[in-house]
Amino acid sequence: MLAFYDAHVRGLPDPLPEGVTAERDGPLVRLVGGHRGFVAAPADTGVRGAVLDRLIARQRDRFAALGQAVEWKTYGHDLPADLPARLRAAGFEPEDEEAVLLAPAAEVAAAPAPPEGVVLRRVSARADLARIAAFQSAVWGRDWGWLADDLAARISADPEGTAVLVAEAAGEVVSAAWLVARRSRGYAGLWGGSTLPAWRGRGVYRAMVAERARLAVGLGVRHLQVDASPDSAPILRRLGFTAVTTTTPYVWSP
Repeated sequence: MLAFYDAHVRGLPDPLPEGVTAERDGPLVRLVGGHRGFVAAPADTGVRGAVLDRLIARQRDRFAALGQAVEWKTYGHDLPADLPARLRAAGFEPEDEEAVLLAPAAEVAAAPAPPEGVVLRRVSARADLARIAAFQSAVWGRDWGWLADDLAARISADPEGTAVLVAEAAGEVVSAAWLVARRSRGYAGLWGGSTLPAWRGRGVYRAMVAERARLAVGLGVRHLQVDASPDSAPILRRLGFTAVTTTTPYVWSP
C-alpha cells in the first residue's frame, strides 16, 4: 500500500486548477499560483548535504520573491532522514503531523446514514462554497476565506471528479468535506471532514466518508486516501482504512 501511495498518490493535481502552474527544480516540482505555494518531492530526493540545502533554499527564495508562503510536504519514511532538520534550518516550520491512511473504495462505500435531521448535499454554487469557507473559519478559529476560491478552481478544473459536500441541520452547515478523484491514477483523496463540536460523535463524519466513497466507486476509483488528524484516524481505521506512514507539512512564510 505504501508503494502504491508513493507511485500514484504523491505528486501534483491533475489537471491543475486554473491559474496554477508547475515548475520543476531537479527532483522537485513546485506549484505556483494557489493559496500558497506547494513543493512535491519523491520519497528520496537523491541529494544530500550542501546540495540539499541549496535545493531547499531555492524553493524558499522563489516564493520569497513572490511574497507568498510555501508548503513542503514531508512523510515519515522520506529520505534523507535529516530533511526535516534541514528544512527547519532554512526557516520552514512544521505544522501538525497527520496519519496517511488508505482503503479500498468499494469496502468503504455505503449508503450514508446521517443522524436524524441531518441532510447531505453536494454543492458547487459560489454561495455554498463561501458558506463552507465561513464554517471552516469558525470551526478552526482562523481565516479560511481562501477556501471558496480554492474549491471553485478545483471544481472548474474537474467538475466530475471533484465533489464538495455539506451536511446541514435546519439549514445550518454542521460538517463539510470534499472528494478529489485522480481517475487516471486509480485513487481519490478525502479532504475536509470538519464537524461542529455539538455534532461530533453522532455519525455525521462516518456518513460523509461513506458518501464520498460511494461517489468514488461510481467514478471507477479503486483506492481512497486520507491525511487524518488524531481525532479522525481511529474512526477511519474502524471503517477499514490502514495507516501506511505519517505526513508533516513544513511551511515557510514571508
